[in-house]
Amino acid sequence: MRVRRGSGRTGAAVAAVMCAAMTAGLSSCSGTGPAPATSVPPSPPGRGVSPFTGLPAALAPVLAVKIDNVRPARPHTGLGAADIVYVEQVESGQTRLLAVYSSRLPSRVGPVRSARESDLELLRQFGRPALAYSGEQSALRPLIDAAPLFALAPRDAPRAYARGQDRPAPHNLYVRPERVLAAAPRADAAKDIGFRFGAEPPGGRRVNEHTVRYPAARFTFTWSATGDRWLVAMDGSPARGTDGERAAARTVVVQDVDVRPSRFRDRGGNVTPYTSTVGSGTALVLRDGRSHDARWSRPSADGATTFTTPAGEPLTFAPGQVWVVLKGR
Repeated sequence: MRVRRGSGRTGAAVAAVMCAAMTAGLSSCSGTGPAPATSVPPSPPGRGVSPFTGLPAALAPVLAVKIDNVRPARPHTGLGAADIVYVEQVESGQTRLLAVYSSRLPSRVGPVRSARESDLELLRQFGRPALAYSGEQSALRPLIDAAPLFALAPRDAPRAYARGQDRPAPHNLYVRPERVLAAAPRADAAKDIGFRFGAEPPGGRRVNEHTVRYPAARFTFTWSATGDRWLVAMDGSPARGTDGERAAARTVVVQDVDVRPSRFRDRGGNVTPYTSTVGSGTALVLRDGRSHDARWSRPSADGATTFTTPAGEPLTFAPGQVWVVLKGR
C-alpha cells in the first residue's frame, strides 16, 4: 500500500505522541537510550507496555527503517532508539539492518538504503507499519506496492529525507522519523508480535561472548555485567553511533532461518538472497550473560513469531532493546 504526503496527522502531532512515551525515566526526545532494566517496570496509569521491549510506552505507530551496514556506512545514527534491530543477509554475503521504532523516535536515522523482498514478509507480523527506505529495483516495486505497509521512499515523502555531508553517497541518506510518519497517518500502532518479557528463565549456559558469521560480515555480542547488556561489534570493531554511544542489546536472538536465492539481482548482477521468516526452527537466545536453546515458530506471514524452550515453555526476553540476527541454517 502506498501513501502520499500531505494528509492526516502532522509531524508535530506524531512527535507529541512519541514524547508522551518518554517519561518515567525512559528517555528524552533526543533519542538517547534508556538505562538498562533488570525487570519489567510497572506501567504508569493510562500507559501500556511495549510489546516490542517489555518497557512502559505509549502504543504508538510502527516505523521500520532499512539501514546500510557496510563499513563506509558506519557509524550509524539513531540505532540506539530502536525497539528491535533485525540483521539480514544481502548480496555478496553482506548484511543490512531493519530497525523498528515505536516507543521512541530519534530526530534522525540512517544511513538509509534500499528495501528487499525479505522485508515484506518480515514486516507482515507488524500489521501495516510504515517503511522508510531509499528505493528499490523496478522489478520489486509491484510487490512493495501490493504489500500491507506504507512504503515511503524519498519520492513519497521528500521532506522526510536529506543527504548528509559526512560521507559520500550512497551512504549518506538520512530520514527524519517524525516527518515520514506524518506521511503515513494510518500506520498501525505497536501490537503483540510474539515476544514475551520477564524474569530470567532457568537453565542456560553462562557465556561471555557469541559471534555470528555471514559470508562477508560478522557480529560479536559481548556480555557487559556492569551495563547488564550485550555490547555489539561489527566486523571486529566496536559498534558505536554518531553520538558516541556503544550499540548494545538487552536480548539477542540468533534465529536459524532458510536463506535461498531470489529472482532478483543487484546492479552488479549479484543474486539477492531471500530470508524466509515464516515456518519454524531453532534459535539461540542470549540474555543476562547466559545462552538458552530455543525453538521459534511463525505458522503464517500474518502471525506472530513465538520463542519457546525445547520443552515448549515460553522463553522470556530481558526488557529492553532486542536484536534478532537472521542467520541461514
